[in-house]
Parts: sequence; structure tokens; C-alpha cells
Amino acid sequence: MSEVRIAAETRTVFGKGAARKIRRADKVPAVLYGHGIDPKHLTLPGHEVLLALRTPNVLIHLKGDGVDELALPKGVQRDPIKGFVEHVDLLLVKRGEKVTVEIPVTTVGDVHSDGLLDQQLMSVAIEAEATHIPTGVEVDVEGLEVGTAITAGDLRLPQGATLVADLDTVILQVIAKPVEAPEEGEEAAEGEVAVAAEGETAEAPAAE
Repeated sequence: MSEVRIAAETRTVFGKGAARKIRRADKVPAVLYGHGIDPKHLTLPGHEVLLALRTPNVLIHLKGDGVDELALPKGVQRDPIKGFVEHVDLLLVKRGEKVTVEIPVTTVGDVHSDGLLDQQLMSVAIEAEATHIPTGVEVDVEGLEVGTAITAGDLRLPQGATLVADLDTVILQVIAKPVEAPEEGEEAAEGEVAVAAEGETAEAPAAE
């Protein structure tokens, strides 16, 4: 995993008013914590933070204003309407340290034509070295038949990653396609055809 370098400024003014002022300047208030240190209150550039957070478990190198640390996003608050980042909680990490994170589970291929893919979990918990967190894990579902289930223990994790989730946790399964009932119009049409056929049989003259 590559590091994303983001300039950081320490801040000493807090409260809702101060946070609004920071956001109006296209910046994001953040808090860095972990490893027993006192929380550090920071201000980060909004656009760079927004781009960085597009990568799951992105490793952020905070640099500047007396700060030179690695961190992982652990809590992100976004505006519910516009979607911009309002606040970020950052966990301080060290090189060589192992951390527990959630990584996305994606699928490749198509299941058997008789079935439907039912993915119950979109991510799974793993432990990995802080600077080598995998971006995700893929599951090949090509040709899987109805009744097949893939559990957390079946996942082929990238090298260096260890599963934290319960081995028996179902990640996805293949279920049978539902039987489509005929539409009301089709049922009515079939009924009319049947009635008409019965009427023709009743009215037909007897053979001499």
C-alpha cells in the first residue's frame, strides 16, 4: 500500500464556530490519537483528504507544523447532503506494527445460470502490518451452483494478512432463482382460452 502525504497544521482553537471557519476555508478538522499520546488537533486540506479517503484503509503520512506521523482513518464524518468531509479521526500507527482493519470483499465471474449470488458481507476483518494493508480480497464465483456457500475461512487472503473474523462466518452463497408467477393479465387470458375451448366442445354436433 502506498502512502498519501498530506500537509498538517496544528490547531488550538476548538468548538463548532472554529470548525465551521475551518470548513469555509476548504479544510478539515481532525484529531490524531493512539499509542498513549495526548490527542493532537489538526487542520488538513479538504480536497486532499477527500481524494485520499477514496482508498479503503489509506495510510496517511501527516507532515508539517511539528507533525511527522503515519495514521489510518478510523472515523469520518461527512455532510449528509453534499458529501464533503466534516471531520476525521486518525489512529497513529508505526512501521512494523500490526493493526486490525476491515477490507472489502469483491467477486469475479458469474454463478451458474440457475442461481443468484447472495453476498451477505461486503467486508471482512483482518490483521496486517500497518504499512502493508491489502486493498481487498477477491472471490472467484464463476460457475458456483445453487447451495454453495463461501465462508470467511474459505477466503484466500493476501500474503501477510491474517483473518480476524470467525472462520464459519458466511460471506456469500448461491441461492435458487425465484419462480416467476404469471402476471394477472396472462392468467386471465389463459382462463378465457380454456373457457372458449370448453364451449366449442360442448356446441360441436355429434358425428352421424
